[in-house]
Amino acid sequence: MLVPVPRFERLAAFNKEQLSICDRDAERDHYRKNATIAELFKADQAALLDLPSVPLDVSTYITVRTNGYGRLYLQNGLHEYSVSPKFAKCKVLVKVTAMEVIPLDENHREIVRHERCYGDHRQQRMQWLPYLTQLSRSPGALKYSGIYAMLPESVQQFLERCNKGEKGKVLQAIATLTEKNGFESAVETVNDALAYDATDTDSLLNLHRRIHGNVVELTPIRLAGNIPDLKRINPNLTAYDDKLGKAGG
Repeated sequence: MLVPVPRFERLAAFNKEQLSICDRDAERDHYRKNATIAELFKADQAALLDLPSVPLDVSTYITVRTNGYGRLYLQNGLHEYSVSPKFAKCKVLVKVTAMEVIPLDENHREIVRHERCYGDHRQQRMQWLPYLTQLSRSPGALKYSGIYAMLPESVQQFLERCNKGEKGKVLQAIATLTEKNGFESAVETVNDALAYDATDTDSLLNLHRRIHGNVVELTPIRLAGNIPDLKRINPNLTAYDDKLGKAGG
């Protein structure tokens, strides 16, 4: 009872860390035999039979019917996972592992991959890329789909400012940014674009490069003592305005 409960974000990473601790511990000498634990383990391995060449699949396969938004429910409806609008209201084969939930198409190919939910409370896993890609192909039906209401408010505001011809391009740009750096970073870019009152795809892409690009951090330059301090000059642009006004600009 006095041992603290281990805290971790991902079970797989925690298990890998514990395994590395065991590997380091195996370098010590065995308490009775004249060899290290690692050397004794290698001798045991040499006496073992070969493992089967075909790996054993311990996953669970279940068939689930999706709803009108292309989403499925597990754990008595408590855990919700997105699939794709292409697979709305149809039966989907789902591969469930200890760590992941993977919906498969009719050819048993992976559609999306989710981290598995655990617990007896409502949880949701959403992969936006299939939805954004599908909406970019038919932007005219955007408002009439239930997917539009699921989008963040800032993305809805950005799309409201776009004309009908630009919405498809904007959705495709958001899908590209999502595939590159994730949906959260794409939404962050949209928020900045709203602040700049920009509504075109070029602004989105340029803002994303500026926010999430690799910025080289330069160390401050130390000036020599003989460099004089310069006073800051605040430009006065009224003279330019007067000249432009006289020229009819």
